[in-house]
Amino acid sequence: MAVRVNGLPCKNPSWVQANDFHFSGMHIPGNTSNAVGSSVTPAFVFQIPGLNTLGISLARLDFAPWGVIPPHTHPRATEILTVLEGKIEVGFVTSNPQNRHISKVLNKGDVFVFPVNLVHYQRNVGNTYAVAIVALSSQNPGVNLIGNAVFGSNPDISIDILAKAFQVSEDVISDIKLKF
Repeated sequence: MAVRVNGLPCKNPSWVQANDFHFSGMHIPGNTSNAVGSSVTPAFVFQIPGLNTLGISLARLDFAPWGVIPPHTHPRATEILTVLEGKIEVGFVTSNPQNRHISKVLNKGDVFVFPVNLVHYQRNVGNTYAVAIVALSSQNPGVNLIGNAVFGSNPDISIDILAKAFQVSEDVISDIKLKF
């Protein structure tokens, strides 16, 4: 019977191979030809099994001009971002009751931290391609895309609840839901 840690198989140390600790692909630009103009290439425990229990991971973020990584959270990780190319606006929102929006435009070589589980985003603010690397304090940080969670849940959150919550008509909510 296989031993599992964090819900994932834990290999007998004598069976461990170099490939359990290896991922190739961070040099390959992601496909940004999508509705938001961005791509995320993860290197989490699912790509690198040897990360299990180590509490770290990373990802590559690619941005088309003016592309966005939409508002999201990582329920199990703090994130630190380093800009490799381009100019990227970053921001997060503190928790209630203040809901302060903390943002900054970063240049190549700049670093920014997003505290665990706070809503945050990234946006390329230039007319050229941008790329960043993020490190996360979990081998499985999780991601909750705010728009997907609210407008694309399964089963759906009732349109009348969302209309009241966002103080718009049900038609507006219906139109938004079509995008998710």
